[in-house]
Amino acid sequence: MTAGDWSVPETEVMDAIAEGLDERNAVLATVVAVEGSAYRRPGAKMVVVDDGDGVGSITAGCLEDEVLKLATQVLDDGEPRVRQFDLTGDDDVWGLGVGCNGVIDILLEPLDDRYRPVVDAYQRGEDTAVLTVLTSDDSRLDLGDRALGFSTATSNEPDLRFETTAWPEWILDEISPTAELLVGRDKSDSVTAERDDETVEVFVDSVTAPPELIVFGSGHDVAPVASLAKRVDFRVTVASFRGAAAEEDRFPAADSVLSTSPAAVRETLSFDENTYAVVMTHNFVDDTIVLKELLETPIEYIGLMGPRKRFEEMQTEFNDEGRTFTESELERIYTPAGLDLGGGTPFHIAQSIVAEVTAVHHDRDPTHLKEREGTIHRRVEIDS
Repeated sequence: MTAGDWSVPETEVMDAIAEGLDERNAVLATVVAVEGSAYRRPGAKMVVVDDGDGVGSITAGCLEDEVLKLATQVLDDGEPRVRQFDLTGDDDVWGLGVGCNGVIDILLEPLDDRYRPVVDAYQRGEDTAVLTVLTSDDSRLDLGDRALGFSTATSNEPDLRFETTAWPEWILDEISPTAELLVGRDKSDSVTAERDDETVEVFVDSVTAPPELIVFGSGHDVAPVASLAKRVDFRVTVASFRGAAAEEDRFPAADSVLSTSPAAVRETLSFDENTYAVVMTHNFVDDTIVLKELLETPIEYIGLMGPRKRFEEMQTEFNDEGRTFTESELERIYTPAGLDLGGGTPFHIAQSIVAEVTAVHHDRDPTHLKEREGTIHRRVEIDS
């Protein structure tokens, strides 16, 4: 696999899954458990097609070639399997010279139509809990058997509606609360359900819709923001207030490019708690109007380009109209937009903005990793 295929955004991995379903010639490899340290956490995916090519990453490159070989065997026999890789030793592992200091379990399974509802929900912008049996004492369930839970709520605490007739009801009853917790936190993990002398280990995979970033503007500095945001798994919409500038070839990384007016953004676009906005029209009047409109939506991040003094002037304009900002509204407005990273080129500025939006999306207070106590990846505590 090429470096480009390895490092694609998760949105492109899901596209590869959709293609594999259509062609019926692919294997899905998923990290289902990690003990110790690892580059990727449970839920990381790689798609392998029958020509031996792979899309996506499950490690930093240590195991991808080994998984490609295993995927060929899975395609040949048509049966799922779980393979454990122990990378905790200092010795050379499979001649790769790695030492990731973790034990990684990877599920490999042929892609079939059972996964299609997951892709359909993802493309509709809906979240799904994919429950896959890893081990079972129940004779009715085998490795690879699946149940799907679809989110019926738009908040961070979803209710899941499970669609399955094959699974014993007690297993879903026991796992559902944990599955809802994991989907709400955009995390995946293996969970054990126990009753009497029966034990079933299930991997709960949270396949959550990507957040959307709407960039208002049409200047040359919009394209770098759209490009970097797309690389870190945002669905990107560029909204121009100048019709002639709303051309897709000017913003090739964007999923959508459209023309609207500042006063009509709520009529033209949809906003929810998974939507973020960056206002960079460099037009004081347009920015003022669109800011007013965005504050009427539920989005939690409104990045406003420009110096702090410009926003103070904007507040004066609002005050003259009898409109003042509440404390909660001010908390949603990030101006000057971006983190203090020090660079000044267009891509440095874009990096600063996209990094800030990413931190807000993941509910993180940006800091140096060396100052962070505990693990790098935030864990979700699951009751046994």
